[in-house]
Amino acid sequence: MTKPKGSSKELSVGQVAKRCGVAVSTIHYYDTKGLISGWRNNGNQRRYSRDVLRRVAIIKVAQQLGVSLDTIGEALAKLPKQRTPTAADWNSLSKQWKHDLNSRISKLEQLRDDLNGCIGCGCLSMKVCPLWNPNDEVAAEGTGAYFIDGG
Repeated sequence: MTKPKGSSKELSVGQVAKRCGVAVSTIHYYDTKGLISGWRNNGNQRRYSRDVLRRVAIIKVAQQLGVSLDTIGEALAKLPKQRTPTAADWNSLSKQWKHDLNSRISKLEQLRDDLNGCIGCGCLSMKVCPLWNPNDEVAAEGTGAYFIDGG
């Protein structure tokens, strides 16, 4: 990426990391994944515009909500480049994730409720375990040992 025109102040990777409360390696990783973007100055050092600060904040909040980096990247790609994301942008992004979050909350509540049935189980019966093998789903794989993902 080339330096954006009208950039009031460019930030080094260290400045971005410090202001966002993350490691420099995290900023490099986000850049590599295309979640944020910068440019190289004449000394071949990475520089970022100030809008990156808000983008990193959005990434951090979304990660705390359990949103994957791939999903975050897809959402951020829909925003205009080199513009600080606004409250309206956040509202739009969060609406996209709300259904997924509600679904995960429901699954976690069910998991919590199913834990009560596990007391004393010892997980000796993989056939009837509501957590690892609900409805004996593994039986469809045939006989023998199978890795059970549970999700």
